[in-house]
Amino acid sequence: MNIHLIAIGHKMPAWVEAACDDFIRRLPPEIKLQAKLLPLIKRGKNPDIERIKRDECLKLQQAIPTGSITVVLDVKGRAMSTEKLAEQLGRWQQSGQDVAIVIGGPDGVSDDFRQQADSLLSLSELTFPHTLIRVMLCEQLYRAWSILANHPYHRG
Repeated sequence: MNIHLIAIGHKMPAWVEAACDDFIRRLPPEIKLQAKLLPLIKRGKNPDIERIKRDECLKLQQAIPTGSITVVLDVKGRAMSTEKLAEQLGRWQQSGQDVAIVIGGPDGVSDDFRQQADSLLSLSELTFPHTLIRVMLCEQLYRAWSILANHPYHRG
């Protein structure tokens, strides 16, 4: 199965890439996690945020592989425990479809994009910077796999 982590943002610091790469390398060969960072649209004085979100979502939509299950990270999304994420990962594996997990820009995603998603996922009600979200998401996917595989990493 392929999981595509598609995000709007600037180039990430080296520590983010190193942390994400570490969790990605730990995943078994049957789960391929690939990250793709798309350029942020510049925001000047008095930006048209709705237009910017629409334009960024168009880039995101174009980056999602055809036929993928689309999961958008959104504060309004469904919160779930790590165990529930593991169950979801198992369902994704059984579906045989690729999964695209999308992180919008600093202003989020457009309402249209949100409505077109197969599901909305919230990692927390707290607001985190994109750098931490990428690392947290990679770690949680690895942890979810470890639960399914009865690997000792998860001690919850």
